[in-house]
Amino acid sequence: MTYAITQTCCNDAACVAVCPVNCIHPTPEERAFGSTEMLYIDPRACIDCGACADACPVDAIHPVDELTASRPDLREYAEINAAYFAGTPRPEQGAEREGPNFHTWGSPAFERSLPADFPPIRVAVVGTGPAGMYAAEDLLLHTSAEVTLIDRLPVAGGLLRYGVAPDHPATKRAGESFARFHQHPRVRMYLGLTVGQDVSAEELGAHHDAVVYAVGASADRRLSIPGEELPGVLSATSLVAWYNAHPEVAPDAVDPAAERVVVVGNGNVALDVARILVADPDALAATDIADHALARLRAGTVREVVVLGRRGPEDAAYTRSELLALRHLPGVRLVVDDHDERIGAAIDAAEPGTKAAALREVARERVDWSRRPGEGRRRIVLRFHSAPLRILGDGEGADVSAVSAVETAAPGGVQEIPAGLVVRAAGYRGEPVPGLPFDEISGTVPHQGGRVAGMPGAYVVGWIKRGPSGGIGANRTCAAETVGTLLADAVAGTLPGPTGSARDFHRLARRRNRRVVDARGMAVIDRAETDRGRRDGRPRVKLATVEELLATAKRPLRLVR
Repeated sequence: MTYAITQTCCNDAACVAVCPVNCIHPTPEERAFGSTEMLYIDPRACIDCGACADACPVDAIHPVDELTASRPDLREYAEINAAYFAGTPRPEQGAEREGPNFHTWGSPAFERSLPADFPPIRVAVVGTGPAGMYAAEDLLLHTSAEVTLIDRLPVAGGLLRYGVAPDHPATKRAGESFARFHQHPRVRMYLGLTVGQDVSAEELGAHHDAVVYAVGASADRRLSIPGEELPGVLSATSLVAWYNAHPEVAPDAVDPAAERVVVVGNGNVALDVARILVADPDALAATDIADHALARLRAGTVREVVVLGRRGPEDAAYTRSELLALRHLPGVRLVVDDHDERIGAAIDAAEPGTKAAALREVARERVDWSRRPGEGRRRIVLRFHSAPLRILGDGEGADVSAVSAVETAAPGGVQEIPAGLVVRAAGYRGEPVPGLPFDEISGTVPHQGGRVAGMPGAYVVGWIKRGPSGGIGANRTCAAETVGTLLADAVAGTLPGPTGSARDFHRLARRRNRRVVDARGMAVIDRAETDRGRRDGRPRVKLATVEELLATAKRPLRLVR
């Protein structure tokens, strides 16, 4: 029996580190690692030890026999893993893959051990999402550094808590591996503290040897078309935050009371939005979806979601694993709008294993947009080679009535698609960090290997460093580079050094913001949410407002029920 990696793969590469026979590829040392959608296990080399499954932070690795016998939604991943290695030499035939390779994979390009006589450094990490926590993990496990964790929200997790779809619980489990560092003896945590408001970048730097900014890309890209400001148009960032109980998005901020919704964009976030809007509310009730979102979706009338993509199926931005998940969504029919002959031609000519080829088993039809979404199963319509021209309303101040789509690379062909709600999912974008340089074009902080240009002691990691690309696991190698640069500067003696102590910073932070949540408060919040979830048969029931989070954090941990 061999193992296979499935849909929720996060590219963390923790599985590569523990594999005794080097059967998981691409590895971080291989060029394809930075561009592959997921990692793959070679069934010809796997020795069925199960070490990779134990190490996987998102429960993405399963025995092939388990998939073929009881997981029809993941069954095809056995073939997907094997197909990745088709045409490559068998392990015993190629010198590079000959015999067991009991390697210890790490990040050999970046030295992690400071000289014995080098004094410990104090590093602040701004942002507690995956990028920030991978950086903190690297520092805590491989150096004697003290780490100050800072987040503007009164709860840790970042996009792992507020960006991952609630029906992807395995992906959210990565947060459990990060949470163990909250109570680390060399960690101080300040949640609810805003850099640039409560404390300045200069003050933060004055109390630490180095500051790593992992603030992500919280803004969304605009469509820049007429009608974008209509009341029935919202960003995917807002919608995702709404159904994930983000405390800065009001429970009534979204009203999915439309029969047809148009989602502009065809990345993974667009598919997440489409899937949640048409999913069975009873299935969502077993997740950590926000209570207010679940209630609205139960009462909602969405029958159809149209995913509008500018490019063809061969160039779609979503990953193949997210597309495959749509094919197995209970009670939902997936359809390709066959309005352009190039669509079917691209699907039929696609190489096996590609995203376009995955659409061969999906129904194709020329959708008649003049007809209301029918009764019966809800559906998701993938409409390629279309870009929005304008969004129409019924009158001044009215909600959306239709979106006009133009068929790209084809003259004319303007089609109005009646819709009651339009969601723009054209991508995320970073926002300026007060006190740091900012590139308005790329939406990132200028840097060299993670070192902020012209600011000794300041570093960036994650989406604010490289732009909004890559999943959770991509942040591990990104953080390795930044931490390696930071440590090289420490050894070279180029860090500016703090003028204030850790105690001075603690006093400053508490003086500026008396509602800061520490590691104990975070533990109380986590316990409260999981206890609430346990009563309802759910992984957790999130506290949805800042006031609820702050009030809960003040309780004694032993009294939480």
